Amino acid sequence: MTVELTPVVQRRLGALPASAEFLRRLDVAGIVDELCPIREVAHLTHGQVIEVMVANRLSAPAPLVRVGDWAREWAVEEVFGVDADLLGDDRLARALDAIAPHLDELVGTVGAQAIAEFGIDVSRIHWDMTSMSLFGAYEDQDEQFPQVKYGHPKDRRVDLKQIQAGLAVSGDGGVPLLHRVYDGGAGEVAQVVGAMNALRKMADRRDFLLVADSKLVSHPNVTALLDAKVAFIAPAPAAKVPDEVYAGLNLEDTQVVDYVPDRDEGKPAGRREVYRVLEDTHALPGRRKSDPVHTLRRILVHSTGNVRGQQAARAKRLARAAEDLDKLQRGAGGRFYGTAEKIAARIGVIARNHRVEDCLRTTIGTGPEGRPVLEWHFDQDVLDAQAAVDGWYALLTNLTPEQATAQQVFLRYKGQTVVERRYHDFKGPLAVAPVFLQHNRRIAALITVICLALLVFCLIERQVRQALGPDQTMRGLYPDNRAVRPTGRMIFYHLASLMIRPGTTTSPPVVLINRGVQAHLLELLDIDETRPRWLET
Repeated sequence: MTVELTPVVQRRLGALPASAEFLRRLDVAGIVDELCPIREVAHLTHGQVIEVMVANRLSAPAPLVRVGDWAREWAVEEVFGVDADLLGDDRLARALDAIAPHLDELVGTVGAQAIAEFGIDVSRIHWDMTSMSLFGAYEDQDEQFPQVKYGHPKDRRVDLKQIQAGLAVSGDGGVPLLHRVYDGGAGEVAQVVGAMNALRKMADRRDFLLVADSKLVSHPNVTALLDAKVAFIAPAPAAKVPDEVYAGLNLEDTQVVDYVPDRDEGKPAGRREVYRVLEDTHALPGRRKSDPVHTLRRILVHSTGNVRGQQAARAKRLARAAEDLDKLQRGAGGRFYGTAEKIAARIGVIARNHRVEDCLRTTIGTGPEGRPVLEWHFDQDVLDAQAAVDGWYALLTNLTPEQATAQQVFLRYKGQTVVERRYHDFKGPLAVAPVFLQHNRRIAALITVICLALLVFCLIERQVRQALGPDQTMRGLYPDNRAVRPTGRMIFYHLASLMIRPGTTTSPPVVLINRGVQAHLLELLDIDETRPRWLET
C-alpha cells in the first residue's frame, strides 16, 4: 500500500508580522481607503495595495517590478490576506495613481496618527532635504506634480535630472513624521516655510524647535519663523561670517561642552573630540532697505575634530598641487609648455583643481637660453591665516538665554545627525535609488510609499530600544555577542530568516524560529509568535 505524503510548504516570513502590526497601528490602509475609495466589487482596496508595497520595501527593496513573485515567495497572503496573483504591475500603478493627488493629506494624517499612537515627542524637529538622480528624459510630465529637472544633486551627477525630497524627523527616536517631494530644480531655501506650516498643522502645536541646515538662514525664512514664533537653530552660511571673526576669537574665552560623539565613546579621553562654545550676536539684514534687520544669537563653536580634518584636507590639497607644480616647473620651456602663456594657463588649471588660488604665488621668468622658467611657492601668511580659523563654525538661533544656554543650543543642534542617518536608511536598506517609473506623478507617489516604509522602519527601531530600557543595548546582534544599541537595519536583518509553515484545516500556522535573538526581538516588539494577531486581521 502506497501512502502519498503531502509536502510541507514553508514560506519566508521575515519581518512581515512587525511591518503589518505597525501599519495596523498607523491605520495606513484605513487612511488611504478614506482618501481614495474604491468600488465595492474590487478584489483589493488601494489601502491594502499600499500596505503590501510598504512591506515590500521593508522586506525586499528592488525596482518596482515582479512584486507578485515576491508575494508568492513570502507569506504575504498569510500576513496581509492578499492574493499574490492580484499584485500585478498594473494594479500597483493604479494604486500609485490613486494616492498621488492626496499625498499631503496622506502624509499629514499618518504622521499625526504616529504621534498620537506612539506618544512621540515633537518638541524638537529636524529638517533637511536630499536629491535622487534619475535616468531618462522625462519630457512629458504632469504639471500638477513635482517635476523631474536638472538641479544641484547631492551625488554630484550633474549630467542627470533629479527629484528632491525633504524629511522632518523627530528628536525623539529619529522618526520621520513628515516628508515632501519637490521639483528637481527647487531651491532648498524656499521650502522651509512650507515645511514649517505643515509641521505645525500635523503636530497641532506652535512651540516646537525647528533644527535645520544652513539653507534655513535667509531673511524671508527667518522673518516667517519669527512671525510664527517658531524657535529654530541652524548653522550660519560660511559667507555670512567672515574669517576675520573667527581669527579674532580666543579659545581661553570659550566653555568646554560636556558632549562625546558616539564615534568617540570607546576612545581614551585624550583622543576624544572636544567642543567649545561662546556667543555673541549676528545681524541679518534683508535685501531691501525697508526690511527689518533681525538680531539673532550666534553660538560660535570650535571643534578639535574639525581642526584635524581641515588640516589634513589642506595638507592633501597642497601636496597634490605641489606635485603638479613641480612637474610643470620641470617641463617649463619644453615641448608642451614652451611659452609663458601656456604655463600660466596650466597654473590656473592646477590652482582651480586643487583650490589653492588664494595661497599660490608664481613667477614666470626667462632662462639663460630665452626659454620661460617657473618659480612658485605657497604664501605662508595666507596659510597661517587659514589655520587660525580651523575648527570654527557658527550656529544662529532665536532661543533666548533663558530658554537655552550656548551649550544647550549646541547640544540640540547636534541632534541634526539623526536626519542624516535617516537619509542613509532611506537610500540604503529601503533602496530608494532604483526608481524606474515613467511618470513624475508615480515617482512622487512611490517616494511617499518609501517614506511610509521608513516611518515603520524607524518606529520598529524606536520600540525595540524603548523596550530594552534606559541602557537601550542588547546582545546577540553580532557574532562577538557585544552589547550594542540595535538599529533598524540589524533588527530587520535578524528577522529576515524567519519562516512560517502555513496552517491547514486541522493545524494552525507555525512560525519557525531558529535563533534566540529572533525570539527576543519579537518579544520586544510585543509580537507573540504563538498567537499572531496579524493572522486574525
